[in-house]
Amino acid sequence: MKFKKVLAAGFIIVIAAVFVAGCSSKNKTADSNSGAASADNGETVTLNFIGWEASPLETAAVEDGIAIFVKEHPGIKVNYTPGLAGSEYNAKLLTAAASNSMPDVMFMMANAYRQFVSKGALLEITDKFNEEFPLDDFIDSSRTIMSIGGKVYGVSSCTVSPILYYNKDVFDEAGVDYPSSDPASSWTMDEFREVAKKLTTDDIYGCYGLETVADTLAAQIISNGGSRYSADYKTSTMNTPEVKEVLEIIKAVRVEDGSAPDATTLDSVGMTAVQMLETGKVAMLIDGSWSLQELAASGMNVGMAPLPSYGEVLTTGQAHLHCVAAGTKYPEQAWEFVKFLSSLDYQGSLVSSGLWMPNRKSMYEEEMVAKWYKEEVHGDSYKNMLDYFQKAVVDPAALQYSSKCSDIISEETKLYFTDAQDIDATLQNIDKKSDEAISEALE
Repeated sequence: MKFKKVLAAGFIIVIAAVFVAGCSSKNKTADSNSGAASADNGETVTLNFIGWEASPLETAAVEDGIAIFVKEHPGIKVNYTPGLAGSEYNAKLLTAAASNSMPDVMFMMANAYRQFVSKGALLEITDKFNEEFPLDDFIDSSRTIMSIGGKVYGVSSCTVSPILYYNKDVFDEAGVDYPSSDPASSWTMDEFREVAKKLTTDDIYGCYGLETVADTLAAQIISNGGSRYSADYKTSTMNTPEVKEVLEIIKAVRVEDGSAPDATTLDSVGMTAVQMLETGKVAMLIDGSWSLQELAASGMNVGMAPLPSYGEVLTTGQAHLHCVAAGTKYPEQAWEFVKFLSSLDYQGSLVSSGLWMPNRKSMYEEEMVAKWYKEEVHGDSYKNMLDYFQKAVVDPAALQYSSKCSDIISEETKLYFTDAQDIDATLQNIDKKSDEAISEALE
């Protein structure tokens, strides 16, 4: 297959180039003097590209990737502007869409993608997929997010999933067995709670992360047989016994078991959740797969395992997309850039660093795993979880129509977790406010 031949030839070269470049990028505007693709009149094309500052390491990797791209494409400049993330980022883009001033290319949050498509703000790129760049090579969760009514308006950048990290040194000192990295032998939530209690001391919390609902709640709900939205994603379905049970257990881990700190504890000690795990103040952390990059760089004795389950063993998958504005003056040049950002070569460098996970079936094949897998980053348990990652269910936040829904869930559950609101009022408010936000987005 032509696609795999191209991949095998270029993969290692690009990874090496990105890592050699390291964090040396200083100018966020990149130019080129060799390669291909300029405006029809021969003038230099400048693509405005925006994203968010997820971390200095990710921003540096994006800038280094841009430098590689422009060397291969004469007559193209890329002005990259990283900025604020979350609701502020979406609000800025929505304002730009309303005034026809969208950037040519952009990061698009998965939970906002459908809203922007419904407003006609993104360029349809369905016809760009072919033998060399096949849509069918994307894993199911990524392909489902990309496709809207059989049409595609953005390319998934990678996939990321919540998983369980643990500090092996804390486990060893307590004489507690590590969790299995084999999904078939993963802990139930009851088993997880018991281990967390065993690991909890005056100086150590057994776990953290269950309450960070933006990243981990959906997997817990689905595992327990619940759902966040209706089949058409136009109605919130959180007010159910299945969801109620999950929220009550999350709170019980902290309040009844005494195994987890709340967010204010982290604020008071001036540490992030990852730093709490690194320093042994937390024994287990449920967090996004992207945290592996930081944990691996710290040199800590870290292990990884699937999420504890309520029934079905699973994790969720999603990630931002790379999209082209419907109103760009340079659709062909913008597509070339998106194709590069979404390429297996570029993605591979970030997968090797532990920041991303592959969203292509090809990259889960043994030959390709050998090219991006690094023992010093991924450890000995990661390979046991590859099928778990590849078969992740779609994070439902990526398929609904308003990015406000995620903020509503976070705000309302925080009130419940801090005893400012009871569970029934919390679930009723989530459904009511989310339905209103979805209706507003679809107007």
